Amino acid sequence: MSKQLSTMIIHFEKYQGTGNDFVMIDNLSGQYDLLTIEQIAHLCDRRFGIGADGLIKINRVSGYDFEVDYYNSDGSKSFCGNGARCAVKFAGSIGLSIAECRFWGIDGEHRAQYKNDLVYLDMLPVETVESTNGVFILNTGSPHFVKLVDQLTTQDIVEYGKSIRYSERFKKEGINVNLVQKKAADLIEIETYERGVEDETLSCGTGATACALVLATLENRTGDYEINVKVKGGNLKVAYAYLGNNSFENIQLIGPAEFVFKGTMHV
Repeated sequence: MSKQLSTMIIHFEKYQGTGNDFVMIDNLSGQYDLLTIEQIAHLCDRRFGIGADGLIKINRVSGYDFEVDYYNSDGSKSFCGNGARCAVKFAGSIGLSIAECRFWGIDGEHRAQYKNDLVYLDMLPVETVESTNGVFILNTGSPHFVKLVDQLTTQDIVEYGKSIRYSERFKKEGINVNLVQKKAADLIEIETYERGVEDETLSCGTGATACALVLATLENRTGDYEINVKVKGGNLKVAYAYLGNNSFENIQLIGPAEFVFKGTMHV
C-alpha cells in the first residue's frame, strides 16, 4: 500500500510544557515516515494548521523504548528539552512505559522518569562553556547564547535575539538566544528567542538548562544544586552536578507536561 500523505488524515495530540507547545504524532507503525518538511511546517502553522512551536513523531528504534523525532515549526531538526518532556508524557498515553524510560534523540540517548505529575529528563553532560565579553555560549542539546541582565524589561528579546541569531557567526546554523536575570540564590528568570521558531517562545527547556549552568560557572557553584527557572509559561527546575572548569554532569530538566487537545487533519 502506497504511503501518500497528500490523501492521508493525520491523527495528532497537542501537548504543552510551560507554554512550549507541540504537535504529537504516534508513528510507532511507521505510517507517517514520509511526512515532509513542508507538511510539518504546515501542521505547526498557527493560522493555517494546528499551531505549535514544534512537531514530534514517536518512532520505534532498536535498543530503546522509543525515539523522540523532533522538528521545529519551520521543519528544521534539533533537540528540544520541553518537547522531549512532553513526548515522554505522550508516549505513556499511547501505551509505552514511562515510569522509567530510555529514548533516542537527535543528540543521543536520554533517560526520563515520570513521577508526581512531573517529567524528570536527563540531559547530556556539558563540558564546554565559552565566555566572551559577558556573554556565554554552550550546547545543552541545542546551542545557546546567554546574556545576564539586571532587568529583563529593558531589552526586547525578539529584536535582540534576531540580532544575535542572524549575526555573521551564527546566521548559517542559528542559535537560541537567552536573557537571564538572577532573582535569588536559587531562582532565575529568563526570556528566550528560539531558532527554528524565529520568535520568542513562552518556555525553552534547553535554554532554561543553559541559563542555570551559566549561573553555576559565574558563581563557581561546584557540587550538586537545583535551580528554579521562571519562564513566561510557568516554572521549571534544573538539577546538576558542577565539577568545575565548565564541566557538568547529572543534569536534569524537571517540569510539567500537559495534554491540550487531540484531533485529525488532512495534509
